[in-house]
Amino acid sequence: MAKLVLIDGSSYLYRAFHALPPLSNAAGEPTGALFGVVNMLRGHLKEKPEYIAFVVDAPGKTFRDDLYPEYKANRPPMPDELRAQVEPMMAIVSALGIPIIRESGVEADDVIGTLAVQGAAQGIDVVVSTGDKDMAQLVRRAPNGAGVALVNTMSGGKLDSDAAVLDKFGVRADQIVDYLALMGDTVDNIPGVPKCGPKTAAKWLAEYGTLDGVIANAGKIGGKIGESLREALPRLPLNRELTTIKTDLALHEAPGELHLRERDVEALRVLYTRYGFNQALKELDGGAASASVKADEKEPGVARGGGFVAPAAPAAQTGIDPALSAPGDYECVLTPAQLEAWVAQLHAAEEFAFDTETDSLDPMRANLVGISLSVKPGKACYIPLAHSAPGVAAQLPRDVVLAALRPLLADPAKKKLGQHGKYDIHVLRRHGIDLQGYADDTMLESFVLNAGIARHDMDSLALRHLGYQTVKYEDVVGKGAKQIGFAQVALDDATRYAAEDADITLRLHRVMLPKLEAEPKLLSVYRDIEMPLVPVLARIEANGVMIDADELRRQSAELSRRMLAAQQKATELAGRSFNLDSPKQLGALLFDELKLPALVKTPSGAPSTNEEALEAIADQHELPRIILEYRGLAKLRSTYTDKLPEMVNPDTGRVHTSYHQAGAATGRLSSSDPNLQNIPIRSEEGRRIRTAFVAPPGRKLVACDYSQIELRIMAHLSEDATLVRAFESGADIHRATAAEVFGKPLEEVTSNERRAAKAINFGLMYGMGAFGLARQLGIARGEAQDYIALYFSRYPGVRDFMERTREQAREQGYVETVFGRRLALDYIHSRNAAQRAGAERAAINAPMQGTAADIIKRAMVDIDGWLAGQGGRALMLMQVHDELVFEADEAFLPTLLAEVPARMAGAARLRVPLVVDTGVGDNWDEAH
Repeated sequence: MAKLVLIDGSSYLYRAFHALPPLSNAAGEPTGALFGVVNMLRGHLKEKPEYIAFVVDAPGKTFRDDLYPEYKANRPPMPDELRAQVEPMMAIVSALGIPIIRESGVEADDVIGTLAVQGAAQGIDVVVSTGDKDMAQLVRRAPNGAGVALVNTMSGGKLDSDAAVLDKFGVRADQIVDYLALMGDTVDNIPGVPKCGPKTAAKWLAEYGTLDGVIANAGKIGGKIGESLREALPRLPLNRELTTIKTDLALHEAPGELHLRERDVEALRVLYTRYGFNQALKELDGGAASASVKADEKEPGVARGGGFVAPAAPAAQTGIDPALSAPGDYECVLTPAQLEAWVAQLHAAEEFAFDTETDSLDPMRANLVGISLSVKPGKACYIPLAHSAPGVAAQLPRDVVLAALRPLLADPAKKKLGQHGKYDIHVLRRHGIDLQGYADDTMLESFVLNAGIARHDMDSLALRHLGYQTVKYEDVVGKGAKQIGFAQVALDDATRYAAEDADITLRLHRVMLPKLEAEPKLLSVYRDIEMPLVPVLARIEANGVMIDADELRRQSAELSRRMLAAQQKATELAGRSFNLDSPKQLGALLFDELKLPALVKTPSGAPSTNEEALEAIADQHELPRIILEYRGLAKLRSTYTDKLPEMVNPDTGRVHTSYHQAGAATGRLSSSDPNLQNIPIRSEEGRRIRTAFVAPPGRKLVACDYSQIELRIMAHLSEDATLVRAFESGADIHRATAAEVFGKPLEEVTSNERRAAKAINFGLMYGMGAFGLARQLGIARGEAQDYIALYFSRYPGVRDFMERTREQAREQGYVETVFGRRLALDYIHSRNAAQRAGAERAAINAPMQGTAADIIKRAMVDIDGWLAGQGGRALMLMQVHDELVFEADEAFLPTLLAEVPARMAGAARLRVPLVVDTGVGDNWDEAH
């Protein structure tokens, strides 16, 4: 049967742009997205389809914009780096002989949909090459046996039947439109039913069949989600119309006319040479790669000699050693002889990568299922320890394997590397191995090289740096209700997945470390700050912190009483009952009945009832303030007082948070499960939560907090003489600023003047302008502007620093911390004024936040080394913003209070002194 390939060009261009690194040719022209699309096209052409087309969106509005003016209204403009690659992409597609189709007034999806349905009806098998889930509505099988299938060349996924669509989305292909209508689409700015996600949409459609069925039965659906559905009913028919792909367009080309034309070899040679596509050039000139599809590409993952050969990676055009993108040879270790051979290889290797497979995402409770190891790129093994799939082969005893590996893993002289190895450190510690010699971490290498990218996981890094499509976790364990534990995975599949993890980690290290070594400042941040911190954070997490569960239960009861009181007060103010948790009901009450001004709008233009919106009108009516109070109490109860007791580890009796080094681009640590950074400290209720973090009998909690560290860093970076002098004198910096700005002696500064100076001091660091300062202080904008002008007249060094930093950011595209951490500013040259202004604000603030993060990390490493020799008399428990919290024997307190603040103050040498405030108590609030 003939085959038609329809390529969603717009989808692949954007996906390749975001998936691949920002590559460029010798002339500095961007090529990353272009490279991804060209590789995908070459892959399709190797399959020699009878018909093919490259479909892209035409410029201008479509019929959907007429139906819904806000359609795609929140999409940002195409980045300049991507726009520069559109023209060469089209030139290459044309030179390859692939027909290009763009129809005005409709989207590429509609063109593809029409050609796909026509092709299948004419007995042509259709493959739609896309990464767009909306296209799943096209999957079908015609009576003549021809079908429409979706193929995602970037992920390797394929949907070729109703069963495949049902397995992926939980609905049939003919229900996809209704499914999308219920969920909405934030990318296209289509509002769905609030809080209706994939599972809820699939559940409703399974029960009621169609969107019309859901609408007809909306009254039967209870709870808040039922209310949300009923409120959304008027817009659901429009949603369905917007998400339906047209399949009946009158097009100029019929499927059977989309033949591949003769390629323009000379044009391709010029284009490939210009953009540095060397492998494509070789194929163009008759290289072996063009003769036929390689055996490994036909059968990815063919077992060989008891081991496993990974799928071949796409040819990489990035100057990477081909060995780093070649298939891997993986072995499943099941015999003592295999284990002995691998131990010998590990002893002989200068370094090796390792990874653990477990039965839990919580490292404090995870049990080992297996270990993978790699000694050189392309060579790796998996040692299963606890697989229990039916018919699974006998595995080596865990104790035997760990005994063989312990000397290597515990040897500080043997270099080990991993990807997010802190997790593995916990797992090994739980199994009696104190990992030493952890020398490199690919997640942190990526983070230091470019903290601005969204993802530093191994799968994303493999695609970005190696052009390598990894096996995904869900590929081997399944999804949703059918997902199994890794211990139930068959050994061949487990080896394919787990050994690849260790192999790709080693390959990534071989690519990224030279890039760090080429940047001495970045290498120093990596070697001297981030890597030494890994075992420190692992120890802090393992230490955990005791909580008083009874106190938290008392607080939950009190919060519930106050929430009820707030509900009653809100009902009284409204003059009727209403659901405080319903944005729809609240919006109608505030803006329709009470006629309060809608000062903040949602992306669709409707009045917003979010926190910002309520704050903006809280001075005009008491009800918004009551709603804010109710929401704050509800959040504290659900996030902390109800949840924290459930998070106590039964083995340790403590709560163990997880710290994330590769989260904030500034280098600041974040935490989760629980998130310690977000406990409010300005409210009485938030401070009460801290009273539930307690010390055991005979010990105390000690809090050590950097005082005004970012302002001190501002003084250091700006070298402003007046600001430096104020800190050197030990004066109250806000009072000193007020004295300078208002021209008064210190003793005559009023509390309001000090408050204004404090707002200016902190506001300028975060890019606050006259409007923001005026709103914060409750003064006229002109008066706020006068304050700022006065400030800069008294602190000209700060003004010069800010202007100098903006200019450096524009020139370099990044700013740096005192220690050399690089903070990229992607939008510093944006044509969008708001994006550009945001990047300029970040340019000012990032060096201060980033330097503060570097300083406290350096202090943590130093203090951890000192604590190691104190016999457990004190433990480091938490890091929260600029604060470190310790637990110590009462008799050890004088030593701790002398040593820790001195080490924190000595973590950096600035032009002004670093000052550390300390406190001691039976609980965290008392110590703060």
